[in-house]
Amino acid sequence: MSTSRVDRVLLAEPRGFCAGVEMAIKALAWMVRTFPGSVYCYHEIVHNQLVVDRFKAQGVIFVDTIDEVPAGSPIMLSAHGSPPEVLEAARERGSYVVDSVCPLVTKVHHEVKVRAGKGYRIVYVGHEGHEEAVGTMAVAPDSINRVESVAEVEALDHIDQPVALLAQTTLSHRDWEGVAVAVKKRFPDVWTPGRSDLCFATTNRQSALMELAHKCDAIVVIGSANSSNTRALEQLAREEGCERVYRINSVTELPDDLSGIVGVTAGASAPEELVEEVIEFLDPINGVELVNVTDEDEYFPPPRNIRDLQSSIETASTVMLGGTLLDRPAMDDRNLAASDVLASLLA
Repeated sequence: MSTSRVDRVLLAEPRGFCAGVEMAIKALAWMVRTFPGSVYCYHEIVHNQLVVDRFKAQGVIFVDTIDEVPAGSPIMLSAHGSPPEVLEAARERGSYVVDSVCPLVTKVHHEVKVRAGKGYRIVYVGHEGHEEAVGTMAVAPDSINRVESVAEVEALDHIDQPVALLAQTTLSHRDWEGVAVAVKKRFPDVWTPGRSDLCFATTNRQSALMELAHKCDAIVVIGSANSSNTRALEQLAREEGCERVYRINSVTELPDDLSGIVGVTAGASAPEELVEEVIEFLDPINGVELVNVTDEDEYFPPPRNIRDLQSSIETASTVMLGGTLLDRPAMDDRNLAASDVLASLLA
């Protein structure tokens, strides 16, 4: 039990799993339950250590190249999006391949392909080496320049082609805004998509953090160091002037001298069970106050080939057990929480 003297916890809402992470975790759990032997996953399914470790314990093997996968094995591709050549290699090598890319990342991939096909030079705002950025740039590598600072925008060579401006979905508004302004200043006729590339879940979590940042003596951001949106939350809290900001993987990393009002939030790939452990540790004298900025009800269904196989299995099982297809209850994936699915892997 904590020895801290925390008066109250302000709990951000929305926080934790976004729709894309929900979809990816449920899809990989379904593959684990369905296929005998090992399931292989290209890169971490999402950027969270607890989630990755939980799946490793279930026999999932995470690889950095498709060449590491034994031929004929089931393969899942991570939620961050994969280069086209990786998807092609997986289909050639795997017995069953699921691409769990977030639909918002797919949107950016499509924009890159279309703009490149129309002769645009794409200026892409993204973090060097991040899996989403690597996958997106691979869609049209000869037509894209990655930048993440105003200085890098100013250092771009002269461009005679029309210019399009696109972005990594998990950037913070502050990471994006200054660079975007610089791009538009240098290329006044730049094309931008009608709907922002920035992920709604990332934006919502940042807005919730802003609501509580100036009301707290300390901020706890739950999520792994390689999670871009989690690091953006940490950075935002510091930029807002909060003196004590802790980005943690688990409750064991928290100091035991916290006091006063503590704000708690979680990145889009952090499980709710970690939030519950933090609140239990803080044990606030006057309880928990929810700081809600919006209701987030976005839902992404399972990848199509999983839906098709689920339907086939359900149909075969119903017929074999003597049931009728007309009154067979439909699978309700929307109301199946990924946090519950993740917890069930411990059973």
